[in-house]
Amino acid sequence: MTPYRTKEGDMVDAICKAHYGSETMARTVYEANPGLAAHGSLLPMGLVVLLPDPAPEPVRQPIRLWS
Repeated sequence: MTPYRTKEGDMVDAICKAHYGSETMARTVYEANPGLAAHGSLLPMGLVVLLPDPAPEPVRQPIRLWS
């Protein structure tokens, strides 16, 4: 997990977009930080938020057209 210290006006979805490139990890960030949602949509400045490592992408097997 990577710690992130919030700046003025930070929101979880914007932090996820900047850190992961997408907002899809927002739910995982909330789950990793119990009580984070109680702060509301705008997080207070100086709050440490733990950003979990994203799950590795599955290895895809090539498709064999002929045996």
